[in-house]
Amino acid sequence: MGYREELASGRVAFAHLIKVWHERNGWSHRVLPALAEALDLGRVHNSQLSMLRNGKLASPGPEVFLALGQINQLLAAEVRGGVLGEPLLQRLADHPELVAALESSALPVQDEGVSVLGPGELLEVFVGLRQPPVAFDLRITSDEAGPLSAALSQLFTAGQPWRLCRDQLMAAYPVEKRQRRERFAEVMAGQRDFSAAELDSELPDLRRTLARLGATGEGDLGPDQFLELLRQQARAMGVVGETGRGQLDLAAAIRQQLRDPGCSLLSGGLQDDR
Repeated sequence: MGYREELASGRVAFAHLIKVWHERNGWSHRVLPALAEALDLGRVHNSQLSMLRNGKLASPGPEVFLALGQINQLLAAEVRGGVLGEPLLQRLADHPELVAALESSALPVQDEGVSVLGPGELLEVFVGLRQPPVAFDLRITSDEAGPLSAALSQLFTAGQPWRLCRDQLMAAYPVEKRQRRERFAEVMAGQRDFSAAELDSELPDLRRTLARLGATGEGDLGPDQFLELLRQQARAMGVVGETGRGQLDLAAAIRQQLRDPGCSLLSGGLQDDR
């Protein structure tokens, strides 16, 4: 492709990266600009970040990539399991709201087993010369979010009723935030679907849930492999795309159950029902 196409592709990829980074950490759009200013790592305005998330900022200045890249490197180096290193705590002593945001979640943009992305690498993503980390470039579409949610519920419950799986699943789900736990339970119970952005941000913890259940090892499924597994499950269930939703003839399915030989009280009376 020509350089114009590379630039356009890079902007889309970078927009997705920034969006997933925020969703995965549960940050408001003010966190990164405030961190850049408080730590004197460069400058990125709220409006610039919003335009980057929407792929509408064609020519951001070098300070934007300097700020985002240095913040990313700092998170990887000085935050471990929600605990900020003492040097970072001291630098943010006058910003308790930022400390709270990072203690809640501070995942950097990084490929598994690969060095964290700095200013130069982020610039390369933006101009289309570098692919984003796989975990930040899964690009779930809004049309497939519902089918993938159904596939996820089917996979995690092994097709069993939610009430039989609830305690095990909720114990394995590694997230502590009440809102996310409630949302996860609703999806598993079939009461709602994840949106595309929600599913993007949930994927790392969903993979950890599968491992904590003992169904897979910690490193058995990469982000792309896990997403492909869900897509295969959705296809097998026949719920791919919105056209696959809502086609179940529920009455016919119930009648079929009632005809089952195991339903001895009712099966005889329904044998001739068409």
